[in-house]
Amino acid sequence: MRLPLIPYVVVAALAALPATVRAQAEVERQAFPVPAGAGPHDVAPAPEPGGVVWYTAQGQGALGRLDPATGEVRQIPLGEGSAPHGVIVGPDGAPWITDGGLNAIVRVDPRTEEVTRYPLPDGQGYANLNTATFDGHGVLWFTGQNGIYGRLDPKTGAMEVYDAPRGRGPYGITTTPAGAVYYASLAGSHIARIDTETGAATVIEPPTPDQGARRVWSDSKGRIWVSEWNAGQVSRYDPDSGQWQSWRLPGERPRAYAVYVDDRDVVWLSDFGANAVVRFDPVTERFEIFESPRANANVRQILGRPGEVWAPESGTDTLVVFRSR
Repeated sequence: MRLPLIPYVVVAALAALPATVRAQAEVERQAFPVPAGAGPHDVAPAPEPGGVVWYTAQGQGALGRLDPATGEVRQIPLGEGSAPHGVIVGPDGAPWITDGGLNAIVRVDPRTEEVTRYPLPDGQGYANLNTATFDGHGVLWFTGQNGIYGRLDPKTGAMEVYDAPRGRGPYGITTTPAGAVYYASLAGSHIARIDTETGAATVIEPPTPDQGARRVWSDSKGRIWVSEWNAGQVSRYDPDSGQWQSWRLPGERPRAYAVYVDDRDVVWLSDFGANAVVRFDPVTERFEIFESPRANANVRQILGRPGEVWAPESGTDTLVVFRSR
C-alpha cells in the first residue's frame, strides 16, 4: 500500500537578521518505515524518477532497497562484521558503499544483488571509512575518519590510500561539476581539495575556528557548502575568489550535521539541535525548518534527485522524502 503524502507549511527564520518570516512554499513529505534496528545512516536514490532508493542499514550490516511506489523494503547482507556508513549510486548505476566494519569499499549489483568487496590494502589498519564520491573520470574517492582518504579505480580494482595532511577527521566528500574533489575534516575543522592526478590534498581553512566541518556539497557553480557541527552554521567557500560566507542556523543550539544542494541550488541541512531538516535559500538567505514528528530523528545524511530530497532518520528507522510542489 502506498503511504500517504503529507503537505505542510513550515516557518522560516532569516539568517543574520532579527526578523522571522513565514514561508509561503509548500512541500509534500512521505515517510517509509524500514526494519527495526536497521539504523539507516545514508541514503542514495537512483537517478531516474521513481526509481529505487538505497540505504545503509548500519545496525544490521546490510544494504537496504526501498521501492517508493509500493513501500516494499528488502535488505541485502554485506557480510559478517559489516557496518556500512555511506552509500552513493555510481556512474554504472550500482550502489557503492563505504563499510567501516569490513574496512572495505563494497559494490552491490542492482540486478543480481551480487556483493563485491574491495578491502583496504594489507597493513592499512582500521580506517573508520565514512563517505565516497566519484570524480569526473569515474574514479571513486573515499574518506576515513582515522586520518586517511583514498581512491579506487573500478575498472582495475586498483586502490591507493593517503594519509590526511592533518591526521584524524576526514568525513564528508563531494565532487564539483568540473570534477574537483573536496572533503571535510570533522576533527580537523577544515576542508581540503584533492588533486585527482597526484592524490595530494591541500588544506583550506574556514574563517570560524574549531567549527567542526562535517559534510560538504557542491552547488552547480562549483562553490562548496559546508555543514559545521560545532558552530551550528552552514558556510560557503568559493574556489574562484577564495572567499567564505557563513550563516548560523535558527534556534538556540543548532547542530548542523548533513548538507546537500538540490538541483535548484537550494541547500538542505539536518539540525540535531532542532530535530529537523532545514532548507536554506541562498538568494533570500532564509531558512525553513521541517521538524520531524518523531523524537531523536538523527538525520545523518541527505541526498536527492530532481524534485525530491531524501533524509534517513537513523534514530527512528525511517526514510523521509520531501517533494517540491
